Amino acid sequence: MTPRLLDRWLGLEARRKRLLAKAPPGPLRDFLATPFPDPATPLDRTPILAVDFETTGLEPATAHILSVGHVRMDGGEILLSSAHHMVVRSDADLDEKNVVIHQITDSHKDAGEPLESVVENLLGALAGRVMLVHFGRIEKDFLTAACKRLYGMAPLLPMIDTLYMAKRRMDMMPAGYDPSELRLFRLREHHGLPRYAAHNALCDAIATAELFLVEADLMGRKKAPPLRRVLRY
Repeated sequence: MTPRLLDRWLGLEARRKRLLAKAPPGPLRDFLATPFPDPATPLDRTPILAVDFETTGLEPATAHILSVGHVRMDGGEILLSSAHHMVVRSDADLDEKNVVIHQITDSHKDAGEPLESVVENLLGALAGRVMLVHFGRIEKDFLTAACKRLYGMAPLLPMIDTLYMAKRRMDMMPAGYDPSELRLFRLREHHGLPRYAAHNALCDAIATAELFLVEADLMGRKKAPPLRRVLRY
C-alpha cells in the first residue's frame, strides 16, 4: 500500500503524525504536535477557530495576504473575548481597488506584522481546533503557500466550510437556486442575521461563526451531528 493510500485508510490522525515526523522545529511542528478533534465529536462540542483572510487577489502565486481575523468557538458559543485581527506587513504597493475594498492602506500594512509572526499566531490559535471558513479555498491555499515559504512544507488543515454546508442543504431542495445565494452576506440575509461591514477579516470571521451556528442547527435540531458530517481536509 502506498503512503497516500495508507494515509487515506488510517485517516486524519495518521496523516497528522506522518507530517509531524517530517516537520522542522517551530510553529508548524508545534501545531501538528497537538491532536485534531475526533471526527466523532458532536459539532456543538467541537473546538473551532473561525478564520478569514483578506488578500490582494485569489491566487497565492500572484497575490498576498493583507489581513487575518479569527475568533474561537467552544461549546457552541462564539468567544468574542478571543477575537484577534492582524494586518500583514508587505513591501508591495497596494492597488487602489484593494484599498477601496478592504480599507487597508499602505500606512496600515507598513505598520503591520511580518507574515512569519502572523502565521505563527494563527497556527498557535488553530492548534487542537478545526478551522471554520466560508469558501475555504482562499484560506487553505494562502495558508498552505505561506507555510511552504516559511517552513518548507504544507500543513494539514481540517476545515469546516459554511459555503459547503449551505450548498449541500440547498442541493436537496426541490427548487433550484442561484449560486450567488451561497455568498456569505446572502446566506446571512436569508437566515435573518444582521449585515456587517464586509471585507474586514475579523468581521467576516465572526459573521462566518454566526452563520455556522445556524447551519449546524438546521442539520440536527434535536441532536448535534458529528464533526465528520462536515469535516473537509
